[in-house]
Amino acid sequence: MSFLKKFFKDVIHDRDPDDGTVTVKGKEKPKYYGTVTPYPNFSASSDASVLQAAIESKVDKDVIVAVLVKRSNEQRQKIKVVYEASSGERLDKALKSALRSDLEDVSLALLMTPAEFDACMLRKATKGLGTNEEVLVEILATRSNREIEEIKRVFKEEYGTELEDIIKDDTSGDFTTALLAMLKANKDESTDVDIDLARRDAETLFEAGENTAGINVSAFIDILTTRSGPQLSKTFQQYACVSDVTLPKALDMELRGDIEDCLIGIVKCAWNTPAFFAEKLHLAMKGHGTCEDTLIRVLVSRSEVDLKRIMEEYRAMYDVSLQEDILRDTKGHYEAVLLGLCGPC
Repeated sequence: MSFLKKFFKDVIHDRDPDDGTVTVKGKEKPKYYGTVTPYPNFSASSDASVLQAAIESKVDKDVIVAVLVKRSNEQRQKIKVVYEASSGERLDKALKSALRSDLEDVSLALLMTPAEFDACMLRKATKGLGTNEEVLVEILATRSNREIEEIKRVFKEEYGTELEDIIKDDTSGDFTTALLAMLKANKDESTDVDIDLARRDAETLFEAGENTAGINVSAFIDILTTRSGPQLSKTFQQYACVSDVTLPKALDMELRGDIEDCLIGIVKCAWNTPAFFAEKLHLAMKGHGTCEDTLIRVLVSRSEVDLKRIMEEYRAMYDVSLQEDILRDTKGHYEAVLLGLCGPC
């Protein structure tokens, strides 16, 4: 089942996606949907010694993989500090010298903090010839306000320039406007839903798109980049009441190019973020060849966020487990890392 078919089915039946919360004594407590958890009885000095021996001997990849995928990001940061203090060499540089290809890439990704990894992916997406617009939208549409602010800080620290300036230089038109709007990090993050606002926004979007000769893109950008996910979900349902088509279909009819992909991406993320990532992973392994960058980016960045839910959506949408497709499309120690990030079977 494609994402848009799932979206259409849910909207028609007036279903909101699960918000991932559980009520405890009158308060909403977020559930943990990550697949990587802190390792019990953790010892940074012990892990640093084990990794040093594994790297300096015959490069024991089994040991390296076992340590990296079974430690939380916070624990990996502590290992990095101890490793450098005891060996005099940075762990990422040691692994870069010891490993190759996809295993090297995913191992180095696991050693970065979430903000460092996102900043690195954004720089890679805008460096050299061409721009990977899809990565820009994916990261900016799925991170919280606090995370975006931290990404901007790290980006300036690592690359000596403002992320906003890079976006302005590498993109153009309405697409630039939409990206800069997301970079402002002023999206409403409350879980409260205002039904009247949803109705007004649905009417505004209808008037700005289908019910006019041209399309008022700024109205779409303003609403889609500032409302919360739950609020937008209700707006999408209200849109179905004033239009004969779903909002993604309307955007597909009215827009073209990067701005179309951007706004549809924001809609998908707002409606069901895990399904959005499940589709990304599926497309990365569909047909001939595999997009390793996408596999690494999604599995590493979501392993302590919502990878369990992504895996559930993957099976529901494609009638096969994510692990089965990884087994089919990858091999060796690289495969072992990806499967390890998916958690125990």
